Amino acid sequence: MARITFKNVRHAYPSPKGQAPVYALKEINQIWEDGGAYALLGPSGCGKTTLLNIISGLLTPSEGEILFDGEEVTQLPTSERQIAQVFQFPVVYDTMTVFDNLAFPLRNRGAEESLVNQRVEQIADMLDLTDSLKQRASGLTADGKQKISLGRGLVRSDVNAILFDEPLTVIDPHLKWQLRSKLKELHQQVGMTMIYVTHDQVEALTFADQVVVMYDGTVVQVGTPVELFNQPHHTFVGYFIGSPGMNVLPCTIENGQPIFGNNPLKTSYPVTKALTGTTEVGIRPEFVHFSQSGIPVSIEKVEDLGRYKVVTLNHEAEVIKMVMKEGEDLPSSSPMISFDPDYTRVYCDEWLVKEEGVNE
Repeated sequence: MARITFKNVRHAYPSPKGQAPVYALKEINQIWEDGGAYALLGPSGCGKTTLLNIISGLLTPSEGEILFDGEEVTQLPTSERQIAQVFQFPVVYDTMTVFDNLAFPLRNRGAEESLVNQRVEQIADMLDLTDSLKQRASGLTADGKQKISLGRGLVRSDVNAILFDEPLTVIDPHLKWQLRSKLKELHQQVGMTMIYVTHDQVEALTFADQVVVMYDGTVVQVGTPVELFNQPHHTFVGYFIGSPGMNVLPCTIENGQPIFGNNPLKTSYPVTKALTGTTEVGIRPEFVHFSQSGIPVSIEKVEDLGRYKVVTLNHEAEVIKMVMKEGEDLPSSSPMISFDPDYTRVYCDEWLVKEEGVNE
């Protein structure tokens, strides 16, 4: 297991002759703790797979350093980094038994057969593969084969980290939740550093202790699922985390408080400094409520999702989403809404405006 440190890491792929390089991965300075469960979350093209490949050694960054437990590994090949990687599509040897597939990484390194037997039995028990150990891998379903891939990553006790590159993509939807829960359970049992790449927020939030949200080659926020939901540091985090995502609305600032259109809003986080740039106010649909006074709106659509309703509202061509709990009623006429001040935040050029000297 390893504590992974990124120092000024950037990466640009080769550009056409005479053109300036375009960085797929912009400057990253992070420390990921030993034994942590991290998820790299973001849309296609945001740089998450590039970062994963830099960690594994499949790519050497254009700039910066990677350290494992304080030792630089930037130029080390994958074979010398003690990394296990689980890919999107299961990699198994169909002609081998499940036992031999799980044993392969250990036997390939010359481990004694007594240790091989012990580790394979332990991992098979964790993954519910014990009854299949004598079976050929070719007869397993896609989720069974992916369990073998997971097991081959876990069977070695000398790895610095296990990297997962969208490992549940090919798994049937009704089985995904089982493997997500199993991965979380496995991390708690083995305590290895695990890094999981996905574009699916449910997978990331279910698996990870810390979610690394990436956008346009930049790490925009690292935090727990609760932190990302309650205090998005960037409007993209607010939009990408949550369903529906955060409302982001144009605003001006007067006396430290946001003004949306002609409607004064209250925030528990007043702006205490002059802002230069585009200002917006962010509020999650869960913290928008019908009220006796406030912002006049029209109700455009109501989606009943059982335990709650998603209501689409309109105010002067601006669309606002709100979530109503089960049992709440829509107003009969002249609807108005208000925002919870504790969750109403101001953003400037897409970044959260923080109080000076306060880290969130």
